[in-house]
Amino acid sequence: MREVMDGMAAGNQQPLFDALAEDVTWRWMGVEKWSHTFRGKAEVQGGLFGSVAETLEPGFSVQVHRILDAGEHVVVEHSGRNRTPDGREYNNNYCWVVRVEGGLIRELREYMDTRLVGETFGDDQLA
Repeated sequence: MREVMDGMAAGNQQPLFDALAEDVTWRWMGVEKWSHTFRGKAEVQGGLFGSVAETLEPGFSVQVHRILDAGEHVVVEHSGRNRTPDGREYNNNYCWVVRVEGGLIRELREYMDTRLVGETFGDDQLA
């Protein structure tokens, strides 16, 4: 996970994509409209990160605060400091609870400030 997050901090998503299992499950642990499950590597790359590419300016920033390794489960606390294409700041805090099996990410639960997401982006277009 350190390599994955170092890549993200440098603006490189490829280490994350390389670490995803083909059958990965990535869940936004939000409420109402901002709760969503992405099933499979293709949906994570195209659906989740495809929408990130459309809603945030290139060169997004990730700052890792801590990584806690508990064997099969890893917890990553990090922040994003970004801008939308129309110039608004989007600075959210995240906690990922990741299940790793066979060296690949099999499940990721992403906790974030869903109120901030809704205030910034409106209704979840993926719901």
